[in-house]
Amino acid sequence: MLIRNAGPDAWARQTGGEERVDRLGERCVRQREEHARRLIVEVPTGDFQDLRLWRRQVADLAVGLVEEYDRPVLVPMTLVNPGYVDEIFGALKDAGIDVHHFFLKVSREILAKRIDGRSFTPDNPEQDERVRRWCKDRIEPCMAAADTLPSDTVFLNGELTPQELAEQVLARVRAGGTSGA
Repeated sequence: MLIRNAGPDAWARQTGGEERVDRLGERCVRQREEHARRLIVEVPTGDFQDLRLWRRQVADLAVGLVEEYDRPVLVPMTLVNPGYVDEIFGALKDAGIDVHHFFLKVSREILAKRIDGRSFTPDNPEQDERVRRWCKDRIEPCMAAADTLPSDTVFLNGELTPQELAEQVLARVRAGGTSGA
């Protein structure tokens, strides 16, 4: 089983993901951004999601984690290109993995405030500002992605507390509220 948290707000996806991790017991969590940072190629578009190799590795890693450890994998990230959603979800479906897909809806204002309140690289203020600017540039594409998500995506209020989000996600997963890609 794979539980995918999406939405334009990394804070809500990650914090809520950590809360769900605590409640699920045995599970794996994979930050796809961390996977991308380890790539040593220049991304011409500036967006690592545009790298076909990255998308293949995401799907392969998720399949491998489920097969090797036989436990849920939590994936907090938004895919903004509908073709990439189809590509990755299709690979998971072909491998027989149930996907539970959730999207956290948050206002632009709250997103910008949360981004401004985060420190990405505390020892490098210039890099910190570049990352903050990149994150803010991603707000619109991530919010627009909500209109192109699979029909079984569950939309959640991203302004709820991590505990409230965890309760909603786990209740739906346990009830089979969304699965498939």
